[in-house]
Amino acid sequence: EGMVQVKELTDYYLNNASFIRQSFANLGYTCVGGDNSPYIWINTRKDSWSFFDLLLEKAGVVCTPGVGFGQCGEGYIRLSAFNSFDNVRNAMDRIRLALA
Repeated sequence: EGMVQVKELTDYYLNNASFIRQSFANLGYTCVGGDNSPYIWINTRKDSWSFFDLLLEKAGVVCTPGVGFGQCGEGYIRLSAFNSFDNVRNAMDRIRLALA
């Protein structure tokens, strides 16, 4: 019974991750991850702290600047799929508007 619950929860979060990844791809961003983990790395094509600030100020969405994981993370942000699908969809709508 527990294994079934874990599988359902894992599938739920991976569906969120897939939605985030596809949404950013539709906006023209290259993404890594989200296939087998709930984390999606987005190539921002700019300073990771600047992109963090943009999402926070214009979309009200908190991400993790990639540079926080070391020098190789610069230029990326990391988003987590750990949330309800409604919240993920809402956040992606706000991000779309902020990046338009």
